[in-house]
Amino acid sequence: MKNTLRQVFHSPKFVLGFIIFAGLLLTTIFYPLIVTADPLEMVGNGNFFKPGTYVSVKDAVEGTRYTLNIDAKASSIGSKISAEDKEAMKEWLTKFGGVAEADINLEDVEGLIGLWEANYSADAEQKGLTASKKKYYVRLNNNIDGILSDNDVIIARENPETGELEQSASIGSKEYVNTKDVANRRTFILGTDNFGRDVLTELVDATKTSLRVGLIAGMIATLIGLFLGLISGYVGGVVDDLIMFITNMFTVIPSFVLLILISYSVGQNARGVNLVGIIIGITSWTWTTRSVRSQVISLRNRDHVNLSKLSGHSMMRIVLTDILPYLASYVVMAFILQISSGILAEAQLSMLGLGPSSSTTATLGLMMNWATLYAAPLNGSWWAYFPVVVTIALIAFSLNLMNTGLDQVFNPQLRD
Repeated sequence: MKNTLRQVFHSPKFVLGFIIFAGLLLTTIFYPLIVTADPLEMVGNGNFFKPGTYVSVKDAVEGTRYTLNIDAKASSIGSKISAEDKEAMKEWLTKFGGVAEADINLEDVEGLIGLWEANYSADAEQKGLTASKKKYYVRLNNNIDGILSDNDVIIARENPETGELEQSASIGSKEYVNTKDVANRRTFILGTDNFGRDVLTELVDATKTSLRVGLIAGMIATLIGLFLGLISGYVGGVVDDLIMFITNMFTVIPSFVLLILISYSVGQNARGVNLVGIIIGITSWTWTTRSVRSQVISLRNRDHVNLSKLSGHSMMRIVLTDILPYLASYVVMAFILQISSGILAEAQLSMLGLGPSSSTTATLGLMMNWATLYAAPLNGSWWAYFPVVVTIALIAFSLNLMNTGLDQVFNPQLRD
């Protein structure tokens, strides 16, 4: 046993896959101990908040201010005008503003804004522009209106006696606050999703749930395939023909189609995490059965097996003591692949809206489904789907690496 483990952990592919998978598994265990917030808590009142640290505006305004001799105008302009906006402004000024292209320097943002404020008019004749493009220029103009001015921001409070607003303070462009002085702040490393939930916390919980689905599906599929493969390969005859008939029937019908039909017939409210794993498992055993059967057929006439038969040992004992140990390495590899297949199958089901109940839990597939439904890829909210894709890829990659490493150790034809 020790020698076998030593050989396994001397395989670079297995070690790399094991490290990646162990890292993901440990993250799902220890992260909830550090961050105890509900992963499905709707923190943000809006869709797809960008990654970053959010501080209370009220606390920032009322907190201690520091005056720094930093020109904030350039960064303010840069945050409000993108490269695409500059190109659009240049296009409008040359076509409808009467400005020569040579007079426009996109690197001089303040000069470009000056030309825009001097020449842009929403009422100008703009032949060839669509209505949506005209609205875009209006929004752009409103966004940069007064951006070059350095006026203070006035803070007013309502007078309880007169009901009128009275100036209570003003904020200059050189006044700053230290975020450590702001009591109410929250960091979203991966932003929030379409429901306003912390994506990182949700992703860790979803990874844990998807691993659970894969583990349940892998165990069921491997046990069914192992049992039927052992019986079919050892007994042979009518039993073998019957089992292979059923196996071939399930093989001809695409397993994913069966998965969809069973999941749909169960109903949304009844589809829990465990049930989805069970459904995936009972539709994924066929290739394990065929592979185990072929291995058993090659082993059942070996000398040690024939000796056990002559000794009068029962079929159960022969299968468990003389055949199954020789299949142990293959069973482990099949189990690893079944876990990977189960996780991918859950993701596919959830993308079709046939995964676990979305109101009580989150899975990697459900997170992809939500990101797709709320058009995260189209509005640039990469944090809502890209980390999920990377996590699924890492899980599948690590498990397949582990399987390849085991295959190199136990398969004589692949040994170096």
